[in-house]
Amino acid sequence: MTRMRAAIVTAPGTVQIAEVDRPEPGAGELRLRLEGCGVCASNLEPWAGLEWMTYPTPPGDLGHEGWGVVDAVGAGVTGFAPGDRVAALSYRSFADYDVVPADMALRLPDSLAGHPFPGEPLGCAFNIFRRSDIRAGQTAAIIGIGFLGAVLTKLTSDAGARVIAISRRQESLELARHYGATETIVMDDHYAIIDQVKALTDGAMCERVIEAVGKQWPLDLAGELIGFGGRLVIAGYHQDGPRQVGMQNWNWKGIDVINAHERDPAVQMRGLREAIEAVASGQLDPTPLYTHRYPLDGLADALDATRDKPAGFVKALVMFA
Repeated sequence: MTRMRAAIVTAPGTVQIAEVDRPEPGAGELRLRLEGCGVCASNLEPWAGLEWMTYPTPPGDLGHEGWGVVDAVGAGVTGFAPGDRVAALSYRSFADYDVVPADMALRLPDSLAGHPFPGEPLGCAFNIFRRSDIRAGQTAAIIGIGFLGAVLTKLTSDAGARVIAISRRQESLELARHYGATETIVMDDHYAIIDQVKALTDGAMCERVIEAVGKQWPLDLAGELIGFGGRLVIAGYHQDGPRQVGMQNWNWKGIDVINAHERDPAVQMRGLREAIEAVASGQLDPTPLYTHRYPLDGLADALDATRDKPAGFVKALVMFA
């Protein structure tokens, strides 16, 4: 078998499942037979049609949350063999197969057999948490309780901080409480939210604020909720255009502002390693977050659901096995 199925976005809002040549692993690479791939919110702007996008996309493109079984190894690869189940940081995983540098894959322990493992977003959450420098006794507001916000709520709560979760949907706030949030606030009124946080913190506001939405209003809100000398962590993926920031307010408060998306491969792998250990040990159970599953030929529906967030939606997985 030298052919495979792969998704190709042919135009904004249009996807085609095509039969293409199966990739061959080069020196230092693994080929994965994918079991699944998560759908990331960062896929939505290309799905909608950003001016910098070109179509059609390469086969499998946009899929970067894959996991699966090693199918073949390239020359010089040690430490992996066909049959190993791995999570990987690869980038064309909306397809039956993908290739990845061997140093960008980690073996999944037997305790995770049969469980989905979109490693990239899980590792991303651990890296954001590390950059947030959460400490016991702090108050941390987390704005936006989707997949990322929910995992960060769990990690922050486990660290001994008080979590104020802020999100639009009541079901998202219930999810935050499941993962350890102490307080929840509906994200519907800018000034009412500020007043509620002020009341909850006796006017001091929050030592840490994590913005996990990626839109202008949540970023504005984050700047209001951070206290003097605090740390504002931007975990939302802002890619739909420039942002304005309240620099006078940020400067006056003397805050640290952290853009927490990592691009150093070694740091990315550190987060993935920590995520595997946490899930395997039972520290983190992400199962409630995998709410919607689709076959490869349902990728368009998965992307639409990620955009529209139907009732109960947190994260979509495209499943191959």
